[in-house]
Amino acid sequence: MNHLGDAHLRTWTLRFMALLAADTREQLAWLGGRELETKDVVEEVELLCRVCEGLADRGAFETEGLRGLRAISRRLGEIDAVCRVGLWANTLATDPAWDDIRALARHFLLTALGDWRQPLPRPVRP
Repeated sequence: MNHLGDAHLRTWTLRFMALLAADTREQLAWLGGRELETKDVVEEVELLCRVCEGLADRGAFETEGLRGLRAISRRLGEIDAVCRVGLWANTLATDPAWDDIRALARHFLLTALGDWRQPLPRPVRP
């Protein structure tokens, strides 16, 4: 990894994965009542997973980590259009796909960093 942009994207990916790996209670606290659409979360994570393919080519992620990101991307791809509608806060509690994604994100962070418990990213202010 030799590009400043690569380091930033790697950091952002790790922070977003920390959010996905967090317990539902922590995710809801992170949201703090903000209305974040489920489809936006799915699209952001799918984009990060695609970008990480290139980052892995440049050494920002190990092969095992890339496999973990691909597994997350595949699981996100299985979420049908109906389940992507609405607020993420609501689907976190009702759609079992997010439990699967949480487990995959934990495995990814455990592989990449040695522990899935990581600080959550700072919430973006509206």
